[in-house]
Amino acid sequence: MTPPPNPTRRTVLNSAGLAAVTLCLGGCAAAGSESATSGGSGSSGPVTVNAADIPVGSGKIVAPYVVTQPTAGTYEAFSYICTHQGLPVGEVTDAAIVCLHHGSTYSLSDGSVIHGPATKALTAATVTLSGDTLTIS
Repeated sequence: MTPPPNPTRRTVLNSAGLAAVTLCLGGCAAAGSESATSGGSGSSGPVTVNAADIPVGSGKIVAPYVVTQPTAGTYEAFSYICTHQGLPVGEVTDAAIVCLHHGSTYSLSDGSVIHGPATKALTAATVTLSGDTLTIS
């Protein structure tokens, strides 16, 4: 019986790349299946978050939204998808919503572009405050 030939370097690298893409896509699918009420990115309904969890002068990513409180008692929400290449933004600072992929920054108060490469504002969402709970849709 003849042993199988050794794989070429190209075959090994192609297989590793395919495995990495498969792993990434599987992780994205698992993250998308979280419950909307737990802050997941489920698209079956609105997302809720405790208003006290949103810092004044900053915000929080509650996938699939970014929720901000630019001034005390004023809440805003936007899609968390960067308008540059459709990737999720990565953080909210005390100055802006930041996409860590290519450096676009957006306003906490209206989602407009502060610094590109993005040229379009984040898509606004509706925020409703009921008691101490924010509902974003």
